[in-house]
Amino acid sequence: MARTLLMLPAMALSLGLVAQDGPTPTVPANDPVLEQLDELSLLPWLKNDPFSTDAGALNVHGFAPTDTPSYTPEVYRQRLAVLDERTPFKLTYNDQVQAYIDLYARRKREQTARMLGLAQLYFPVFEEALDRHGMPLELKYLAVVESALYPGARSRAAAVGLWQFMIGTGRLYGLEVDSYVDERCDVYQSTDAACRYLKDLHRIFGNWELALAAYNCGPGNVNKAIRRAGGSGDYWSVYNHLPRETRGYVPAFIAVNYIFNHATDHNLYPIIPNYCAYEVDTVQVCYPLDLTQLATLMGGNAQELKDLNPTFKQGIVPDLQQPVSIYLPHHMVDEFLEFEDAIMYSYVPDMSTPAPYSPASRSTTAAASAQGGRKYHTVRSGESLGTIARKHGATVSQLRKWNNLRSDRIHAGQKLVVKQGAPAATPPTANTSATEARPTPSTVSAGTPSNEGDKPVEYIYHVVQPGDTLWGIAQRYPGVTVDDIKRLNSDMNLHKLPVGRKLKVRVQG
Repeated sequence: MARTLLMLPAMALSLGLVAQDGPTPTVPANDPVLEQLDELSLLPWLKNDPFSTDAGALNVHGFAPTDTPSYTPEVYRQRLAVLDERTPFKLTYNDQVQAYIDLYARRKREQTARMLGLAQLYFPVFEEALDRHGMPLELKYLAVVESALYPGARSRAAAVGLWQFMIGTGRLYGLEVDSYVDERCDVYQSTDAACRYLKDLHRIFGNWELALAAYNCGPGNVNKAIRRAGGSGDYWSVYNHLPRETRGYVPAFIAVNYIFNHATDHNLYPIIPNYCAYEVDTVQVCYPLDLTQLATLMGGNAQELKDLNPTFKQGIVPDLQQPVSIYLPHHMVDEFLEFEDAIMYSYVPDMSTPAPYSPASRSTTAAASAQGGRKYHTVRSGESLGTIARKHGATVSQLRKWNNLRSDRIHAGQKLVVKQGAPAATPPTANTSATEARPTPSTVSAGTPSNEGDKPVEYIYHVVQPGDTLWGIAQRYPGVTVDDIKRLNSDMNLHKLPVGRKLKVRVQG
């Protein structure tokens, strides 16, 4: 039973506030919407922040923190009627809708508060897309019912993302899914796909309620329900002929419309989860990247990076031959940009599984074969010599030599030789310069070998890893001492060794 507010009876009646002493409609324990809400409440974007009762200025009614207001059916009916005047949806009030209002406003208060917070982050994205497609902005509430606003949500039926696309429907609307990438989890791409899908469903059925039902169970099931209802195009006329898991779908959508417009009337206020509130920022990369290795390199939390980037299913950003965005905690962004060259070379693929798929792999191999082993690459926006070298197993010095470049400056659209034929493909021998071999994850070749007597000498750059010391680095390379490293890097302050710093090391063969 809801808590009775401590106020005069006349005042309570004037506000429509009541104590729910009599029987009220409830959502059954095995209801699909309730089951999904319970599952989503355990997901990391929702559970990593303690529930706060500090309503501040939002508490315009002066409720106590523990108050759970309830109202008469007439108040709910009037409030929905006002909302109904401003939307093309039919925001009907009935027992089914009341049951879901109680679910969000009473039984799932904490999760509703978290979704109110997430809405401040995602709704601007949804509204921009809906406006661009000329669709009702209230459709943003559909994602609340679908995924509780968690971009990595996965249903028992294998629907994924904020908009819960099945893999076939997602591909039909341009969302690619493979072993490494699932664009159904991408906020922007999945939102645009959802807009186009909903627009098509509305064109088929002629009203938004049936379009929403079809979004959940498929247009075929809705057509069957319409035939069984004698051809009626009204949602509530076909309600009993819809699949059980779909019947609560539109009532839940109407309830979410109500709750998000009357949250403060129910003593509900937005709570921002940790992963969103921590000033998350984006960076663009155009090279393979392992999020676990990135977290280790930068002293971050691997699971946090994976939770922030559910688009990359295995925590690996594959070589997509085009820039992609990854989400990082704001405090990591500056360090990432400062040491990006080192990060780019830090990727160590797991050889127990196939390497990330590259769309260019077939075409570039064919091009190399057709041109006698020489291979070309057209520079894309955002690429550097370093990223291009990494993609094609070459070094920056090789690219400069093969393309007669006097500096590292290149421009989009420029055509570069990235493979020079058989000699460049020959595996390096023991006497091969470090610059002629593909860089290892912890070292980057620099310069050409020089000779002192009969012994070849190579200068390489060691990329500082977490836990490295000058003594430890010296032990890795035969004949190298701490003094040697200090002398070659005299222009640096070596009292601290930041992760990602490049140290010049003289290696004698």
